Amino acid sequence: MKRSAALVLALLVHLLTLAFFALGAWAVLAHLGSLVAWLVGGVSLALGWALRPRLPRLPADAEVLDRAAAGELYSLADRVADRARVKRPRKVAVRDLATETVYDHVGVPRTPVLVIGLPLWLALTPRQRVALLATAYARTPAAEELIVDGALYTLASWHDALLGSSAPLKIREEAQAKIAASSLGALDQPGTTYEAAGFFGRLIGRVLGGPVLLAEYALTALARAGRPRAEERREAIARRVVSEAELDELRGLAAGGYLAPIQAAALRGESVTAIRQGALARHRLTDDGVLTSAPHSELLGTAGSALIDEELLRHYTRAIRGFGLIT
Repeated sequence: MKRSAALVLALLVHLLTLAFFALGAWAVLAHLGSLVAWLVGGVSLALGWALRPRLPRLPADAEVLDRAAAGELYSLADRVADRARVKRPRKVAVRDLATETVYDHVGVPRTPVLVIGLPLWLALTPRQRVALLATAYARTPAAEELIVDGALYTLASWHDALLGSSAPLKIREEAQAKIAASSLGALDQPGTTYEAAGFFGRLIGRVLGGPVLLAEYALTALARAGRPRAEERREAIARRVVSEAELDELRGLAAGGYLAPIQAAALRGESVTAIRQGALARHRLTDDGVLTSAPHSELLGTAGSALIDEELLRHYTRAIRGFGLIT
């Protein structure tokens, strides 16, 4: 019931955005010779454009890898995607200082892209790398989640436009008071047309902002109620590839502790190969002794993982120079 209510409310929000586009197009096309129609149509189209849901984009610092130069990494991404039963990524990119790995459909063509954060990737065993890709694929939002998230973004835009934030307003008031004091001294500054317009603008914003706040609160509550179901879906997708124990192992490592040894080694000037071998050596230490090799998976063996490291060597070398900036 809550799932259906969230979807209906989100669709109504998107229909309102479409209504601005339709009104603007009608006003312009039906009254080509009217200046007022052009003004109304232009404002309506601008509002629709500002309130439109945003499509995911590739991060500015992401570097897309050429398939020919990173064939083993692309092959691994394809194998894990097939096991998880999601679309294979058409592009694989890396980020030097981002610790998360993300799979998403970007742009208008909805191109599936896998973006790998190098700091965590460098510290993982072959088995953990498979688990990392599995969790990235599992976090892909379903269609209804995209609709609801887009509607929440639109409502947040309405909220900011109509009600704004109290902090910027206070800053403006303090700046205005300082300007008045410096220009008029102890004299009282009379009210201005700008102040009156601002007052009426805030008044209108609060009147129209009430329904927006109500819709935003309701949709947020409904979306929050659907989170457990979404988490179950993501867990089920990841479990197609790896076990629950492997997922727990990855969560524990990603929560912290892996980065400090790598940062220390980078500050000591160690090579990428030495840093990688040190990370693998730490994973070979167990309560029962020392493993002969790092834990691997049927989807990625030790040799395949080493070949991926060779493909990414140039990117690792560049990335470790900035590892000290990661917090």
